[in-house]
Amino acid sequence: MLPLASSSGSFLVKPSIGLMIWTLLVFGLTMILLARLAFPRISAALDSRQKAIEDSIDTAQRTREEADRILAEYRERLQEARAQADEIVQHARATAEGHEREARDQARELAAEAAARAERDIEAATQRALQELRKEVADLTVMATEKVTRKALDSADQKRLVEEALSELDFSGLSEGASQN
Repeated sequence: MLPLASSSGSFLVKPSIGLMIWTLLVFGLTMILLARLAFPRISAALDSRQKAIEDSIDTAQRTREEADRILAEYRERLQEARAQADEIVQHARATAEGHEREARDQARELAAEAAARAERDIEAATQRALQELRKEVADLTVMATEKVTRKALDSADQKRLVEEALSELDFSGLSEGASQN
């Protein structure tokens, strides 16, 4: 067994020409079979994989461009919304200031009307008081005259005495003093 082992191991170290030819023939046939059967499939698989990767890259690029466009639109709309909000706030402030001015003007007008009405009421009350005072003075004058003269006066005499007494009294000072207060 030993000589066989040594002779069988030596053909690998010292190959013969026939073994080399057979090895080259088998290698050539294997390459031809691989070139016709396996390499086209491998090449097709690599091409489809490359196409899928390129498509994914294109899709990602389109998606990114679309996202950038949407982001730009969003920012533009946000800026428009802020501008509109500022405009609304300014309009509201202007309207509020206008309403405030109108309310102040109306309040001033109402206060002026109330003051004028109060003045008219005071003047009317003063005139009524003066009329009552004149009537009271006239009645007192008639009574005093009747007591002094001890006789009853007729209506013509009463009227004449009242007129004289009232003309002697100055009521204008009373009405001016009342209108100043």
